[in-house]
Amino acid sequence: MTQKKRTGGQVLIDALLLHSVETVFCVPGESFLGALDALYDKRQQIRVFTTRHEAGAVNMAEAYGKLAGKPGVAFVTRGPGAMHGAVGIHTATQDSTPLVLFVGQVKRAHLGREAFQEMDFVKVFAPFTKWVVQITDPSAIPDTVAEAFAAAQLGRRGPVVVVLPEDIQTDIVTVADSPPEAIVHASPTPNDMTKLRELLLAAHRPLMVVGGSGWTSRARDEITHFAEQFDLPVATAWRRKDRFDNAHRCYVGDMGLAIDPGLARRVKEADLILAVGARLDDNTTSGYTLMAPPRSAQKLIHIYPCVDELGRVFQADLAIESDPAPFAKAAREMSPPDKILPWAEWQAEGHADFETFIAPRHLPGAVDLAAIFSNLPDHLPADAIITNGAGTYTAWHHRYFLHRQFGTYLGPTSGAMGYGLPAAIAAKAMFPKRTVIALAGDGCFSMSAMELATAKQYGLAIVVLVINNASLGSIRMHQEKRYPGRVMGTSLVNPDFAALARSFGGHGETVRATAEFWPALERCLKSGQVCVIDIHADVEAIMPHTTLSAVQKSSLVPLVNVDN
Repeated sequence: MTQKKRTGGQVLIDALLLHSVETVFCVPGESFLGALDALYDKRQQIRVFTTRHEAGAVNMAEAYGKLAGKPGVAFVTRGPGAMHGAVGIHTATQDSTPLVLFVGQVKRAHLGREAFQEMDFVKVFAPFTKWVVQITDPSAIPDTVAEAFAAAQLGRRGPVVVVLPEDIQTDIVTVADSPPEAIVHASPTPNDMTKLRELLLAAHRPLMVVGGSGWTSRARDEITHFAEQFDLPVATAWRRKDRFDNAHRCYVGDMGLAIDPGLARRVKEADLILAVGARLDDNTTSGYTLMAPPRSAQKLIHIYPCVDELGRVFQADLAIESDPAPFAKAAREMSPPDKILPWAEWQAEGHADFETFIAPRHLPGAVDLAAIFSNLPDHLPADAIITNGAGTYTAWHHRYFLHRQFGTYLGPTSGAMGYGLPAAIAAKAMFPKRTVIALAGDGCFSMSAMELATAKQYGLAIVVLVINNASLGSIRMHQEKRYPGRVMGTSLVNPDFAALARSFGGHGETVRATAEFWPALERCLKSGQVCVIDIHADVEAIMPHTTLSAVQKSSLVPLVNVDN
């Protein structure tokens, strides 16, 4: 390509354009002023969202990468900025999300002297990223960016960190642009599919588990066709509920925290697990109790896009290195069975058990979260996007809310608090015409509430449902189970969250009874503003299936009088 004389910052931003980057999230810092100045010249082509915290910026980029299926992009400054953003990198790693983070750095001449905010980012980020590189020659920017975007997308997707010393962004360099590298994803071989068919047709109680990244709407349609042709019961992995239509006759539930006991039993009783795209992590396998590594009691066919992951935790009877999309295409083309399958009744029973499990169950308190979440889909468009962070409040969503379409759910498998609001902002930035609902507990929301200002600044009309029980509910539950009655550090004194929303220029509602929720939601959806609904829930209703009192009574931990 033609060589041009440009600053390193201009070379960098031109490289982003070549990689079809349209959106960047950042908190501006002096360490990447050269890149910011180059973004000014391309402001009609690349939208820059200034967030209120680096954790918000990187979480937004991670959520964007989830929805787009290509790397989200964020910029943070050195030292404190990079450390604030590290939580989003950790989520991108555990969630296998493509992401490229650019981190500003001190000038090259100051490296190694512990200059202002200097850190060795290669050492810091190397343990939980796919690749970390510090560019020391501005002429290397085009090739490095191309390699970074490729690394984020190849095999198991994940985050890449590119470190930019200040002076390489302002140096003048004559260098050609580097085109994006071709991304080739692994596919199953005909022999793989033949072996899979043989193992499948020899089974009596198979179960397909779908999850992970790398899916498309078409891939989901194709895996659905495969499930229909073979009458396969299908479960979704932890926080991947939109990988399969939750109302489909083949769907048997969500494998994650607070799993349906019937589904847990069904996983244990299965004689074959067909895992497509799912790593089979500890939350999906209930702490490796439903499937015990290294060799599960069930036969295992494991389809995963990275050979390094296959066999690392579970030794499969058939390991297939493949992305979900090419595998789904090959599975759809597999000829249907020419005999009556022995598991048709097993599949039907699984779906019936799931329907029983999602029947709303009332718990103490004036606000019935089961009623809200089971009826919420009827009040939203089918393509509404739901996001959440971490906490016991998410269990109501996982149990009762049915996701019908692909690309309608963003949740951190990493269990990161504060994720829901930034993820919702990224979703609305990407799909401004779609309804976006962020779910948060009061503790979870408080970790990123300042990003309401980001939503307001850019006119992103999201709705945040804050489940407010004045407690860090998840830790309180575990605390009561292990140390009943000894509450320490988990009670919260909260602000008026509805008033907080109004202080940011948005719309706020307070809900203290179930009947108040639906008109409040309607007003929010019609407002065209960023909205918060402060839902006052009873902490006694700690989980959809139990109460805090029941958790206390079930504790097997004896209390010890330490005074004697």
